[in-house]
Amino acid sequence: MNVKSEFTQPQSMFWWALTLAWAVLIFYLSTRTFTPDFSQGVLAATLHFFHVRVSPRTFYFLHALLRKLAHLTEYAIFALLLYSRPGKERQALWLPRRAVACILIAAAYSLTDEYHQLFVPGRHGSLLDCGVDTIGASLAMLVPYTRKQISLL
Repeated sequence: MNVKSEFTQPQSMFWWALTLAWAVLIFYLSTRTFTPDFSQGVLAATLHFFHVRVSPRTFYFLHALLRKLAHLTEYAIFALLLYSRPGKERQALWLPRRAVACILIAAAYSLTDEYHQLFVPGRHGSLLDCGVDTIGASLAMLVPYTRKQISLL
């Protein structure tokens, strides 16, 4: 299959649309709506719902952990969407260059997203978050790598 037809197949078009939608979601999550105050409120409501009381120090730790895990997860999903494409022949392949490219694309997108946050009231850009995002994308590449190793057994 040539590259042109790979991008015009209905499955591939849907997959790329899904990947773009995920990138837009990441951008939206960086807006004023999802400030740390928002996630603190969600965490407080969740703890209250489960009748869990924690010290302010523990709450701060849980909040920081929640936000970093969100970064890790959203960029792991983004990298997997970039790496994967529909088609049986592609599912079993481990392509190291593609994996590196996906990590680099996710890292670059993370940098642009953190830059965007510099201009959003209530948000700030963080190179630490870029690092967490890149780790998430890197860890995600263990999924296709592991699938390939398991298929060799």
